[in-house]
Amino acid sequence: MAREPLVIESRHGQAADAALILLHGLGADGGDFEPLVPALGLPRDLGLRVVLPHAPSRAVTVNGGMRMPAWYDILEMDLSRKIDVDQLEASAQTVQALIDAQREAGIDSRRIVIAGFSQGGAVAYQAALTYPHPLAGLLAMSTYFATGDTLSVAEANRDLAVEVHHGTFDPIVPESLGRAGYDRARELGLPAHYRTYPMAHALCPEQIADIGDWLTRRLSAE
Repeated sequence: MAREPLVIESRHGQAADAALILLHGLGADGGDFEPLVPALGLPRDLGLRVVLPHAPSRAVTVNGGMRMPAWYDILEMDLSRKIDVDQLEASAQTVQALIDAQREAGIDSRRIVIAGFSQGGAVAYQAALTYPHPLAGLLAMSTYFATGDTLSVAEANRDLAVEVHHGTFDPIVPESLGRAGYDRARELGLPAHYRTYPMAHALCPEQIADIGDWLTRRLSAE
């Protein structure tokens, strides 16, 4: 990881007993999601620590080799989304190390949610579904399941709740790819749920409210 993650502790001063690790998209950084945290409207008694990692800078083929924050290289921008799988898997391992760090800090893995937007969502799929300890949930936003054909779901997360969100007007990651990721998760036996919103490659207020409700349910159920 190029830089230490941005860590946001509970807004109400409680000691953290749950964690959300949220991965940004291509060309962004962890700070881009900082304003999302208060907008989620989470309960005051939810001691949630939010971890916002920063992708390393690397050359991205589809952007003319320009260096930018990227979890992995994208080789072709067609529907097949040809990518550097080794780099994606390495980024997923880095995320799993962040999960380990939260566990070492005293947070039960069953109270840790992994989430990602766009390129970060593809890494989130890989990191969460191959993690060897049970997690609280996986949130995949405006993304695709890049390793869906090769990934073996860890036994501990065969029942992991997977929430998939996508914009119906997304010009960057077509909604068909988001739907295909959801379908693949269902084929793998995961209890996945799919939501669409009338938006492009972004987040919208309705979705943010839904994310807050989903997180509250996932982290209040344990």
